[in-house]
Amino acid sequence: MAALKLGDPAPVFELPGVDGRAHALADYERRPVAVVFSCCHCPYVVAWEDRLNEVARSYDGRAGLVAVNSNAGYLGDSFEDMAQRAEEKDFVFPFLYDETQDVARSYGAVRTPEVFVFDAGHRLVYHGAPDSSHSDPARAEPYLAPALEAALAGAQPDVTETPPVGCTIKWR
Repeated sequence: MAALKLGDPAPVFELPGVDGRAHALADYERRPVAVVFSCCHCPYVVAWEDRLNEVARSYDGRAGLVAVNSNAGYLGDSFEDMAQRAEEKDFVFPFLYDETQDVARSYGAVRTPEVFVFDAGHRLVYHGAPDSSHSDPARAEPYLAPALEAALAGAQPDVTETPPVGCTIKWR
């Protein structure tokens, strides 16, 4: 499974969301979009999910953010668990289920959370962690928001790659 490289096009997807609708990359035509591989159980995801929700809220209408759960049959990560988590945390972004794991494979995702930011032409401009510290939001250097800001400006972000930090995707 090869990871995407900077400048690569976003692999297309259409996945069911916990909101009862199908969501696709095409929904964000001519807009930057962050695709975040996520789940419900991982302590790293839990630590970052409020910050992800904040970023999604800040960029609403200008750029997209979707979370994709590709974990296979892992306790606490079912579609029902996802719907419950999205409601509890009042997610403002689509939370999508990649039951076949095809989307995770096409992106080369291996961790949760793992962030892929694409520009308005859906070319990869950032890959890695949401920010520099899951455990200390006050001191964390942001990566996701500046990458979206740069993508909106048609520029490259100052930081284009960081190691994704988190739990591994649970493969079949």
